[in-house]
Amino acid sequence: MSVEHPLMSVIVPAFNGARVLPRALGALAASDLPRDCWELIVVDDGSTDDTAQVAARWADTLVRIPGSPHGPAYARNRGVEAARGEIVVFVDADVVVHADTLRRFAWAFAPDPALGAVFGSYDDRPSAPGLVSRYRNLLHHWHHHQNAGEAETFWAGCGAVRRSVLDAAGTFDEWHYRKPSIEDIELGHRIRATGARILLRPEIQCTHLKRWTLWGVIRTDVLDRGVPWMRLLLQEGKLGQRSSLNLRRIEKINTAMVGLAGLGILLAAGLRDPRWLGVTLAGIAFVALANRPFYRFLGRVAGRGFALAAFPLHLMYYVLNGICASSGWVLHHLVGEPAPEAAVQAWAEVGVRRWPPVPARTASGPWLPQ
Repeated sequence: MSVEHPLMSVIVPAFNGARVLPRALGALAASDLPRDCWELIVVDDGSTDDTAQVAARWADTLVRIPGSPHGPAYARNRGVEAARGEIVVFVDADVVVHADTLRRFAWAFAPDPALGAVFGSYDDRPSAPGLVSRYRNLLHHWHHHQNAGEAETFWAGCGAVRRSVLDAAGTFDEWHYRKPSIEDIELGHRIRATGARILLRPEIQCTHLKRWTLWGVIRTDVLDRGVPWMRLLLQEGKLGQRSSLNLRRIEKINTAMVGLAGLGILLAAGLRDPRWLGVTLAGIAFVALANRPFYRFLGRVAGRGFALAAFPLHLMYYVLNGICASSGWVLHHLVGEPAPEAAVQAWAEVGVRRWPPVPARTASGPWLPQ
């Protein structure tokens, strides 16, 4: 279907997504927002499977990027270049929107011209089985529902931006983020810097298809999300000014208490004095009490046994937060700001124009020289 003047452009970046795209694109096709109100753009980022053939069954526009994958920031930007809608909606390839997701995005923007961006949440019915996958997706759901309203960041898994605001803020930073990372968070900071508002509307929901492993959680939280986020906050000089999601004060206190618990274990072992384990128990007890609403939520949607089994994973979550904060601080002060790959920087500096385009710097933002 060709949509001549769409209200929305829905952009789905995909790398080797042939397995998940039928559910993701099929769900978009089943949206209750009339089909003549939106166009679907799928960006095939160097896939080696049948992603393009699968996407062609649903997409109005299929953008194929040859060669090796360039990452979701780059792929989304190529989709934005092809978009014609007043509102640009980003949906990940492993995300299944609800029937009312697109309609709720439209309703959010309609009465509020000052609204720059909106993003939603995973639902409480994650697709992948297993303790780690269910815990991970339910944690995301919980955080977004506890932080509804005005936001300082953005989420591109299921989020929408007014095109005029995106043009003013600049698109995703494909210069520094060559793989899935915090490119959506960084974009959110630039959107807020334009004066536009961002709303977290957790009633706009979707189902996540990703199957998580324990190592995948650790790698993502530390290398792809946590450490880059800490370095970004330090680079911006706004570490103490950001309070959304897991930057809230209670989350910082919980991280400190888990660190204290770990210190108690080390002291008990090093000094051969088990009394130090009282410090460990106190830290763990504080975290358990502070997170009672979350554990009750887990028990309600997945059972008490699941909530008990997820408690060690939640402690690990705070351990990883501490590792990210300390590692990001060290890298910021000893190494400096993150740099793009040497080849990317060289191509961009000489200004060679080709297809696919050379990853470009953002139009504004903390990464540019002052």
